[in-house]
Amino acid sequence: MSVATPMAISFAAPAGLLALLAIPLAILALTASRRRATRYAVRFPAAATLAIAAGTVPAWRRFVPTGLALAAMAALAVALAKPQHTVAVPVEGASVVLVTDHSGSMAATDVEPDRLSAAQQAATTFLGQLPAATRVGVVTYSDGPDGTRTPTLDRDVIKQTLEAQTAAGATATGEALQVALGALAPNGRAAARPVSAIVLLSDGKTTSGRDPVEVARTAKRLKIPIYTVALGTADATIPNPVSPLSPPIAVPPDPETLKQIADISGGRSFTSDDAGQLRGIYRTLGSRLATKHQEREITSSFAIGGLILLVAAGLLSLPRVGRLP
Repeated sequence: MSVATPMAISFAAPAGLLALLAIPLAILALTASRRRATRYAVRFPAAATLAIAAGTVPAWRRFVPTGLALAAMAALAVALAKPQHTVAVPVEGASVVLVTDHSGSMAATDVEPDRLSAAQQAATTFLGQLPAATRVGVVTYSDGPDGTRTPTLDRDVIKQTLEAQTAAGATATGEALQVALGALAPNGRAAARPVSAIVLLSDGKTTSGRDPVEVARTAKRLKIPIYTVALGTADATIPNPVSPLSPPIAVPPDPETLKQIADISGGRSFTSDDAGQLRGIYRTLGSRLATKHQEREITSSFAIGGLILLVAAGLLSLPRVGRLP
């Protein structure tokens, strides 16, 4: 799948737009010529008879050619300015690693049908938005990283790893991020390479392993941004695993830490408390990551359009078949 969405139009030679000033001048000249023709019109008593003999000309036949000619002038003037638009194109060889939390708190149902299922569905959306040439890896974790795939073009392998998750255990976000960094920068050094990024989804505070904020500093040194998504609502709970009669356990997300991770590494942070919103975030990330913006000239489109309009104006202004002898 290739991403090539036009975003904005700019001009390489904006001075060419000055040619648009010829349009109002042409309108003024046309208006003046018609007034002059009316002023010097000669009254002819047999005009009605001649009109019947020559036939009537529809009103649109008098105005449409002029309109087309003016439109042609506008298109050709824009062509002189060398218009170009910005498109997002895939970066060949780019790699992205999904880091997904499946700790026990991901069983919470504050996000329908539950946090983990919503995360899996959103990840599938993300994969569908990435360019086909982008390599994707995955690190799933709870007490520690337990499902790891190095970046690959095989989307099915990634989907299988994501679907194999079950909600259980603690939250070792720092350990998972370190494994993801190792997959993107095996030598531990920043190097000239295609775009690399990490997308982290978690719903809770780190409860075991290394500090994820320190890993984010390493990611900054390696020039690998981390995009974070905090999933869940502040009042979410899960049943107490010790006893169903015990009070439920609160499992609020930790957007503050995730934002700190994103800011330090050079990425962006998002929050979501709704499955649809989460898919939207992943869709946006999928369309933005592993792409770059390029300027592409579209002068020929305006030039061809202007010539077509000019030819149409000429054809419609030709005299009708059938004249007075």
